[in-house]
Amino acid sequence: MNGRSKWLRRGSILSALTDLEQLPVAAIIADRDGRILQANDHAQMCIGSSLRRIRGLAFWQFFAPQERLQSALERACNGETLTDHHIFSRRDHHPFSIHLGPTGDGHISLLLIPEKDRLETEAFYRHQERTDTVARIALEMAHEVKNPLTSLRGAAQLLQETLHGRQREYATHIVEDADRIRQRIDSFLQLGPRANIRKEAVNIHRLLDDVCRATPAVRVRRIYDPAVPELPLHASRMRQALENLWHNALEAGSDEIELQTRISSLIRLPDYRGMVLELRFSSNGEPVSPDMREHLFEPFVSGKARGSGLGLAIVQQVVHEHHGRVMFRADGPLSRFILHLPMNPKETSACAC
Repeated sequence: MNGRSKWLRRGSILSALTDLEQLPVAAIIADRDGRILQANDHAQMCIGSSLRRIRGLAFWQFFAPQERLQSALERACNGETLTDHHIFSRRDHHPFSIHLGPTGDGHISLLLIPEKDRLETEAFYRHQERTDTVARIALEMAHEVKNPLTSLRGAAQLLQETLHGRQREYATHIVEDADRIRQRIDSFLQLGPRANIRKEAVNIHRLLDDVCRATPAVRVRRIYDPAVPELPLHASRMRQALENLWHNALEAGSDEIELQTRISSLIRLPDYRGMVLELRFSSNGEPVSPDMREHLFEPFVSGKARGSGLGLAIVQQVVHEHHGRVMFRADGPLSRFILHLPMNPKETSACAC
């Protein structure tokens, strides 16, 4: 069971619903006849009406099919906690997954997840599990290579000091090649998980300005939300992620880059409640081919002839270390990397990293 499923199962019990407004999803408390007693802002937005207008009405007046919902309500009244992925809004016919369960005080709790959000979350966990597996295997191999590589370099360096002529030249080449391999391994080891990374208050705008410096060949446009406070970040790791995005844009031939930040209470991250910083990194370089987009953050995947395929994988790892999410979107001629970072990681329950 993934982190979000665990949270939803806990969320269907009222111990997690004592304050509906803290939940990042639509939440409703109904009586045993299905009449709405409480609904948070997300639920009121889904229904399209205020709590004052919907209180006392059966929730299947706003969601369908009624028979499925009444059957689910009956089972929840008998103590079951269940999920149904075949519910839709009567107002706009948008599909939802609904999670019902008893609250412990005789009422019924309902959580409503838009189907789009559910599918994105499931894809997030599948992708993370796949990339973590690849990275774990490769990291073990990288560690195993480092020791014999060190011995090989030491032996070549010793020969370099004792040989002459062409033989010394060959030994020099071995030392140089060993150094290049070691540098690649050290770069790859940045993909390794960093547990309990130490964070400090960081001005994200100042960090962006320091990394993304305009040049005669590159114009940088900044749209910063002045309300963004200092964030708890691992400064050097986040700098590395931003540098990778910057170099990725330059290598794609971008001459215009836009940096945008905003605070949102509507963006939902797995296992997190609270405000989220959205950072959009947009560039106009060579577009990413459609067949590459789903694999951009996987290790060793690169659309460049000389690319290592590690830059964006490291970006994803760093964002995961901060309990966030990174996505790619093609928007016409622009390539957008969208980072979502929790502004208060203390509100993160089960780490998605």
